[in-house]
Amino acid sequence: MPAVVKCPTCGTEVAWVPDNKFRPFCSERCKQIDLGAWASEKYVIGGKPGETAADQPEDEDD
Repeated sequence: MPAVVKCPTCGTEVAWVPDNKFRPFCSERCKQIDLGAWASEKYVIGGKPGETAADQPEDEDD
């Protein structure tokens, strides 16, 4: 018996099976809503920001 999870967007119960190409979402719409939320920075991952490439000294081995 497959596991059942709730869609993170709407809460609909969804079977966790390979046939569900949108898992863990129930539909393409819910998947796109979640992607849009990440793109508009409604979700964030906590923690300290890491170093960027600009923070690294350049290698002068040329």
